[in-house]
Amino acid sequence: MPAKPISLGSLHFEKRGDAVKFLKEMLYRYDVGDRVSSTDSVFLRAALENHPNAAAKIGCGISDFSVRTADYGTKCFWVNRTDGTTEKFSITESIRGV
Repeated sequence: MPAKPISLGSLHFEKRGDAVKFLKEMLYRYDVGDRVSSTDSVFLRAALENHPNAAAKIGCGISDFSVRTADYGTKCFWVNRTDGTTEKFSITESIRGV
């Protein structure tokens, strides 16, 4: 299967796997409880818009992103909505549509 390119904000990746790697490296730069920087939020917003359930994940609108705990003691990105609600989302699903 040929590689599928993807763009996240101003960054272009020849392979979706490279975009997943980029976002995972971003995730591990943050500690649980950290708010994601405005620079990194641009890429997360672009990734979330590719998620198969983007409309439900985004809901009423995005305020910002944070890093919190996820299942099985891992950590993941969470979208913080403008109405104060939050939702976790998968990097892999956002990029690969899995």
